[in-house]
Amino acid sequence: MSASRVADALKRRHPLQRFNAPGKGISGATHNDSFGWHLQYLTMIGITTSTICFSIGLIADMTSSQQFFTLKNYLALVAAPIEILVSMLYWGLRAINRELVIPPDLPTPPIMADFGFHLFPTLLLSLDALFLSPPWPTSPINPRASTLSLLTSTVIAFLYWFWIELCYSYNGFYPYPIFAILNTAQRICLFALSGVAMWAAGAGLRWCYRIVNGIEGNPSIELGEEKKLK
Repeated sequence: MSASRVADALKRRHPLQRFNAPGKGISGATHNDSFGWHLQYLTMIGITTSTICFSIGLIADMTSSQQFFTLKNYLALVAAPIEILVSMLYWGLRAINRELVIPPDLPTPPIMADFGFHLFPTLLLSLDALFLSPPWPTSPINPRASTLSLLTSTVIAFLYWFWIELCYSYNGFYPYPIFAILNTAQRICLFALSGVAMWAAGAGLRWCYRIVNGIEGNPSIELGEEKKLK
């Protein structure tokens, strides 16, 4: 081995180190098992929520349980906007600069895996909300529904911010490179805008539902008509 290669090897690993660190092998796998684990990533939080949502929906289908079906629909009201936000942020930031969302020392995911993480959950949850969910919105609509949705989305966005800051305090790194590039004020703006975007995603999904399915009529009137028919 040449002197230059020996010098490079020593830079990567101290003579008393058993394995290369930092490195993409054992070191990378070990450091991935950091505080917060994979749930540091908004992508993984979204996929976890989506998996729980669809699992409960499958149980509802297999058992014909109205309770599980209702639970699935409430979870979908959170899971669908989160996944839409993930898709918007990931593909939008990646179009600007790949290294905003993927560390420069990591390879780009295979295209189907990329779609599986950052596109397909959005499509499937949106289809479920449009065609396999109960009438939404109902009539009469809660006049504060829009404000409540905005507050909920903003709270979720800032809870995620507090979570990654907690993870950073233990790990010394952020899950996405863009967080390290921004200062505190810029991160606040990013999460505030993300909350608004998540709210807009939910509002847009409900608007699409109205276009596709219309709005449910007054339940008391429909119930009265059903009784007359009987």
